[in-house]
Amino acid sequence: MSALRRGLGETGFEPRRRKRLYITGAGLLVVGVVLFILVLSAVTSGGGLAMLDQPSHDWLVAHRNPLLTGVLSAVTTVSSPTYLTIIGIGFALVWAWRSRQLWRPGLLMAAMVATVALSYLVKHQVVRHRPPTPQMLMGPDDAFSFPSGHTMGAAVFLLVLSYLLLSRLSAPVRLTPWMVAAVVVVVGVLTVALSRLYLGYHWLTDVTASMTLSLWILGLVIMVDSWRPLARFGAGPDANAGAVAVQGTNRGTASGR
Repeated sequence: MSALRRGLGETGFEPRRRKRLYITGAGLLVVGVVLFILVLSAVTSGGGLAMLDQPSHDWLVAHRNPLLTGVLSAVTTVSSPTYLTIIGIGFALVWAWRSRQLWRPGLLMAAMVATVALSYLVKHQVVRHRPPTPQMLMGPDDAFSFPSGHTMGAAVFLLVLSYLLLSRLSAPVRLTPWMVAAVVVVVGVLTVALSRLYLGYHWLTDVTASMTLSLWILGLVIMVDSWRPLARFGAGPDANAGAVAVQGTNRGTASGR
């Protein structure tokens, strides 16, 4: 068990923190599902947020300019599901190789694969068409529109990576990195979402649905990460050995007195 724990890069969570993380993950999962259902209901009924789809699309088309088109074209190219999945898996492999850890890099890879699969499944269940082809700035795309694979992939990658890297920090240094990560995630996801809207490939509700699904995947990752048996703080032979060592030290100190 100790060898397995080292191979997985396991450090364990204190029980209360483990429970808190699990509840947080469950909450994110529920919130993501509820928000997705609300967005999907708006799309199917044509009401709610879906009423802003056409006006927001028309406004962005009317305010296009060469500089912004070039920047957002580059953003949407880098954040394509294919490239982003390759980047995510490649990053995870390098992480595993450099750190000799498997658990967290494995979770990141699993999250990226799940993102592609979930996006494909929802697209082919909802079967929503994209905005008019003549308004697409990077060539025609006849794939289904709902949700945005670009936005969902970017959101999952940034959210899950931030959680996996920062959840192991000690409490005194945790706040500032989390604040920085939050800014990076928000700016990154919104930029990718804007690129998809601006370039004419998605409706507002498409990118919104992607964000809700990314919360669902993040919640699932947190639940799995905090629930796994090896996450039990102080479990296994290493903990027993540590306890014996501490007892031996205490006895030695007492006899010395």
